[in-house]
Amino acid sequence: MRNDPYVSLKNPDFRRFVSARLLLTIATEMQGVIVGWQILQYTKDPLLFGLVALTEAIPFILTALFAGHVADIIERKKIITVATIILSVFTFLLFTFTLNNSYILHRYGILPIYFVIFFTGIGRAFIAPSFFAFLSQIIPREDYPNATTWNSTAWQTGAIAGPALGGVLCVIGLNIGYITDFSLMIIALALFSFIKSRPLPEKQKKEDLFTSLSTGIKFVFSNQVVIGALSLDLFAVLFGGAVTLLPLFASTVLHTGSIGFSLLRAAPSVGAVLMATIMVHRPPFKNAGRNMLLAVLGFGICMILFAISTNLVLSIFLLALSGAFDSVSVIIRATILQLMTPDEMRGRVSSVNNIFLGSSNEIGGFESGLVAKLMGLIPSVIFGGSMTILVVGFTSLKAKTLRTLHLDTKKEV
Repeated sequence: MRNDPYVSLKNPDFRRFVSARLLLTIATEMQGVIVGWQILQYTKDPLLFGLVALTEAIPFILTALFAGHVADIIERKKIITVATIILSVFTFLLFTFTLNNSYILHRYGILPIYFVIFFTGIGRAFIAPSFFAFLSQIIPREDYPNATTWNSTAWQTGAIAGPALGGVLCVIGLNIGYITDFSLMIIALALFSFIKSRPLPEKQKKEDLFTSLSTGIKFVFSNQVVIGALSLDLFAVLFGGAVTLLPLFASTVLHTGSIGFSLLRAAPSVGAVLMATIMVHRPPFKNAGRNMLLAVLGFGICMILFAISTNLVLSIFLLALSGAFDSVSVIIRATILQLMTPDEMRGRVSSVNNIFLGSSNEIGGFESGLVAKLMGLIPSVIFGGSMTILVVGFTSLKAKTLRTLHLDTKKEV
């Protein structure tokens, strides 16, 4: 790995790639806020608002494995381009629903919005593994860690800017919001069009669909380093779901209004971006396995301390710190996958990763709500943080290969 923290950004195709990734992340995150606000305005029903995320998550998870297979047999740039066009078309369709006297909404209510979001989930399922696989074709192997760090920074920045911009545009007008969303996607599409196409890596043997999918799954579950890294993130998200409960903490524990809640919600992403910026200059890849375990341990401790905090400033700091720890874990995991996955299998392995993390976000939100109902708000988050710490201890004992891992870009892990 080279010492230059900006080495990846000196690659013109990577600059276009990471810029497009940033714009698409802003667009998709912003769209979630605008759609939710539109449904709340139309129905005043929080349950229907909550169904938006589920409507997108279900097709994403169900399509993910097949999308990974496609990313390994069709040129990745083509998949990203087609999927982005489809997302842009559906975003423009959402814009038409905001026009005065929209015939579709007058006749069918909000059902068409859910229809669009369902197919948006499918589009995102195809983009995700293609992004992961195409990144490795743009940059040389020795720059994977640096590029992964910048890529994660772009995603986290988009996760901050998207909801913030979406909230502002909801006040200005839903139609302006959707047009802005559509415009960002078109700019991202233009950036992709200037990236040179890369041929697919040669496959060692031809496989039917079932064999192809099972090969990707077996690769992940047969490798102690990969399954250990994925499991750590899975359980950290599954049990450390305090973000889902932030509205309750803001109102009943911290007694703050909408501004305080917004600061709480943004804090993890702010911490993640700051940590990613530090890691560009000081990569955590020496003793990577130990660093990942310590980062998830720190995340669990932050959740416990957040649960017992009654001070808004301290709570914001703890959430930002949890985001910083999470950023270390995410970047190391993504680098492990980049370095370890064979070129011809990147799409399928990425899809298994997406299923792990995509399902854990949704299930983690459900788990947090259920445990909060059974145990109470504060005990539920303490329980989640404690379970995260126990998972770290168990993984450290059982996955020695991961615990002693040192990432070397010159050879496979």
